Amino acid sequence: MLKLGSKFFDVVFSEVNRKKIESFTIWSATVGFIFHLSLVLLNNYSIINIGNESLLLTNPISAIYTPFSIILYYEIFLLIFYLPRSFTTSILKQFEIISLIIIRRIFYDIPKLNIDSNDWFENPDNLQITYDLISILILFFLIYLFNFVKSRIKNKKGIKNIDRFIDSKKIISIILIPVMIVLFIIGLYNLYSIGMSSDFASSFYYVNEVFYNTFFSILIIADVFILLLSFLYTERYSQIMRNTGFIICTILIRLSFSSSGLTSLLLIISSVLFGLLILKIYSLMNKIE
Repeated sequence: MLKLGSKFFDVVFSEVNRKKIESFTIWSATVGFIFHLSLVLLNNYSIINIGNESLLLTNPISAIYTPFSIILYYEIFLLIFYLPRSFTTSILKQFEIISLIIIRRIFYDIPKLNIDSNDWFENPDNLQITYDLISILILFFLIYLFNFVKSRIKNKKGIKNIDRFIDSKKIISIILIPVMIVLFIIGLYNLYSIGMSSDFASSFYYVNEVFYNTFFSILIIADVFILLLSFLYTERYSQIMRNTGFIICTILIRLSFSSSGLTSLLLIISSVLFGLLILKIYSLMNKIE
């Protein structure tokens, strides 16, 4: 059963398929950007009338939001691909995804800036984008440090029957694929149903956020299953602590989707910082074990 699931994973995530999906993502992002930009321009020149309530449909800069959304779906696909490799690689991909989500939000918020304001920090939109920009710099640096510490850890044979453990994780990744597809279809349906009854642009932003909220909730469950499986293959305290710590990082990221403003950013930064400290302590223990 494990070998069959492992072979199915290898077929789905083969290099050929990954190249095809990567190429499809690039083309979809390009077409999405051109389509969104065209809608904005046609709407602004009153060639078509799709409303002026949302900046997503009135400001050309907001068109960057669409290709970023498509690229993020590809990053989720890569996260599922990296899940069987190691907890460290998986959590690193989560950090990269959440940083890209913040960058995408910056493109969504840039048109809201009030550059004519006498006091920059009196405007809540100006304040939010300032928080986002500072947070991106902090996250980028923390992710660099995480990569640096990760690269200096020497792999040890700390897990018995490592091949069986990897095969088990591959099955969990395979299960996540239809879950992701179902979430995407539900998101499209909700986008259509909400968009038809209210503001389409606002519903697009809302449905997008709900997708990541739900996906990271499911990812926590997947991580817990992997943690429980690891007890069957390793007795090293440092590995158990590292894996448990990384699950806490995922929970903090998930909580950030339920928060807003500065609280959300602080949860994300604390997640990456906590993961970095866990990995650093693990690397120190790895040297003496």
